[in-house]
Amino acid sequence: MDLTSSKKKTIFDQIFKIFFLIVAIIAASSIIFIVVFILIQGIKPFVNTYPEVSGKLTQANFITFITSTTWTNLNYGALGALINTLYLTFLATLIALPVSVLSALFIVRIAPKPLAIVLQNVVELLAAIPSIIFGLFGSGVINPMIRDFAMFFGVQTAGGVSGLSTVIVLAIMMIPTITMLSVTSMKAVKKPVIEASLALGASKTQTDFKIVMSGAKSGIMAALILGVGRALGEATAVTMVCGNNSYGPVWDLFDVTRTLTSTMMNGIHESSGITYDIRFSVGILLIVTILVVNVILSIVKKVITRYEQA
Repeated sequence: MDLTSSKKKTIFDQIFKIFFLIVAIIAASSIIFIVVFILIQGIKPFVNTYPEVSGKLTQANFITFITSTTWTNLNYGALGALINTLYLTFLATLIALPVSVLSALFIVRIAPKPLAIVLQNVVELLAAIPSIIFGLFGSGVINPMIRDFAMFFGVQTAGGVSGLSTVIVLAIMMIPTITMLSVTSMKAVKKPVIEASLALGASKTQTDFKIVMSGAKSGIMAALILGVGRALGEATAVTMVCGNNSYGPVWDLFDVTRTLTSTMMNGIHESSGITYDIRFSVGILLIVTILVVNVILSIVKKVITRYEQA
């Protein structure tokens, strides 16, 4: 009887092993298919010729694409949009990271348990809200606020559509993701370590910052990587508040701006031609940018983890 039961378990184990292998292959194949498709479409503008309205043939120039800071129908330069994307994401991170980490610390260590549960549920709900909702909020609430704020200082804006609105929207979108993962990391800090800190005479505040936050550094960095990745890849909400100008980089936060994702969204109505295919070229640049940023942040995370262990 035991032998039969053991054989059944072995058969079920093999079935589930094959099932999960098939699921993994399908998932990996989907990713590979998407990347290959974007690569093929993104290379076309630099090797194919396209007819213009005048009847002439045109072709995108790769050198111009990666070095020019002006984006027009005759000059597709993505460097300005790339710099704007990194600049605005960096500013949004400066806002989102401290707010998220301190919010997580409040939820885990300071707030009464009933309030902490409510706040954690609210953060999880915010993380699940579609990006279009953030875009509508930015367009209907943040843009007018930025417009009035700029007018107070005598600065003209395009109805509040600006880099500053983009930064605020990105920060709002990053905060739930970073906060959730930071909460998980702080809860993972071992209780005996916290109690030992308090027993040695450290205050609760000192313990929270030097023990809990320090012990959760690795998890916080992982949360930062995901948050930055979301900000870099956000398209809908950013397009609704940035303005999509034709030049860059734009350092003035009250001026309209352009990002890689908004550049792709701006031509979404096209169905063929160079104006359509060049958006896939921008997609390749965006993928490379996200990979490079993630690698850099992962290296920083490893260095911090190694420093903690030492």
